[in-house]
Amino acid sequence: MTFTVSQVAEQLRGEVLGDGDVELTGFASADRARNGDLTFAEKDTYFAAAEQSPAAAIIVSGEFTSAKKALIRVPNTRVAVARVLPAFFPQDQHQPGIHPSATIAPSARIDPTAHIGPNCAVGAHVRLGARSVLMGGNHIGRDTQIGDDCCLYPNVVIYAQSQIGHRVTIHAGTAIGSDGYGYVFDEGRHRKMLQVGNVIIHDDVEIGANAAIDRGALGATVIGQGTKIDNLVHMAHNVTVGRHCLIMGQVGFAGSTRLGDYCVIASQSGIAGHLTLGNQATVGAKSGVMRDIPDKGTVLGIPAAPDKQTKRQMIALQQLPELIRRTRELEKQVAQLQGCGGPPDAHYA
Repeated sequence: MTFTVSQVAEQLRGEVLGDGDVELTGFASADRARNGDLTFAEKDTYFAAAEQSPAAAIIVSGEFTSAKKALIRVPNTRVAVARVLPAFFPQDQHQPGIHPSATIAPSARIDPTAHIGPNCAVGAHVRLGARSVLMGGNHIGRDTQIGDDCCLYPNVVIYAQSQIGHRVTIHAGTAIGSDGYGYVFDEGRHRKMLQVGNVIIHDDVEIGANAAIDRGALGATVIGQGTKIDNLVHMAHNVTVGRHCLIMGQVGFAGSTRLGDYCVIASQSGIAGHLTLGNQATVGAKSGVMRDIPDKGTVLGIPAAPDKQTKRQMIALQQLPELIRRTRELEKQVAQLQGCGGPPDAHYA
């Protein structure tokens, strides 16, 4: 697809510097750009590379100028890139219809514009909304509701009674609504506590590959509107996640923890159960959270503590070998003084 610089600038509400009639046929980073490509630059070094590349135009923010390239000046380069990429890389279009190998319960309600790919199984009383896509190998349990414009990549499994809003994307291999880890010790063995709740996923959520979101033991596990969940995340029963949170890869949540809005949980962190993380709370990578976090609080470490405190501890730990060396030197000096015997100034007699 071809656009002019002026057309892209209009879409981005940006300012054209140079020839607005230059045609753009693709988008690439400066080091991979070819003739006709649009690229971007955020820093001086990146701009120099973009200006020397074959690219036809550059998206910038700030006071960059060029005698070689057409520029599109915007308030925020990364936001502009996110907005323009779909124009150059449109998503695959899935034609409405049901593949012959799919199994659909007679009571399921499938919108005529939806797409159901090969080897899908759709249970009783399922609702699949307009333009939603099951790519293939998907199992949708009974009484599940899936809204409009959703996309389930291959081998996503949705357990019974799940509720999924509009414009939700779930990547390959993820399980939604599997049983929470609930057992009680009874007469020498672990007796399973039935998990009879469900999962509720609100609008505009994206969930990465091979994640596991457990159903509630009683009630629901809830993912708030606009939250983005990375690959390999585990969320236990009755966790509640607020709106527009960011949860990175390999994070684990124990049961009944509550997250406020706009939380950020960095990779490989573990969150204990029955905690409350306030609005805009941030958890640093590889942290073990054992206590509640207040609004706008930032924690780091194992066990997680306020980030400034943890950083001071890290710096002190790095200084420990030098402190040990100095302590040993002092011990030697004390031993030598003790070995002299007599009062400290006896040698002056």
